Amino acid sequence: MPAGEDIRVQFGQRLRELRQAKGLSQEELAFRAGLHRTYVSSTERGQRNVALLNIEKLATALEVEMADLFRGT
Repeated sequence: MPAGEDIRVQFGQRLRELRQAKGLSQEELAFRAGLHRTYVSSTERGQRNVALLNIEKLATALEVEMADLFRGT
């Protein structure tokens, strides 16, 4: 990822990468995480400053460690 790129965009790209690798739709990930689909969508686009509690929910839903969501950022 380009140096200086917004961390929210980097996080969103990593989230999308992991979600797609698991073969999940945004809707399915949102359901598993107990979040709204539009929340997942806007997070993947880098439009949200995601709270730690929601990062934990997303990691659990993806069955990965929280740190995996930050690899490459």
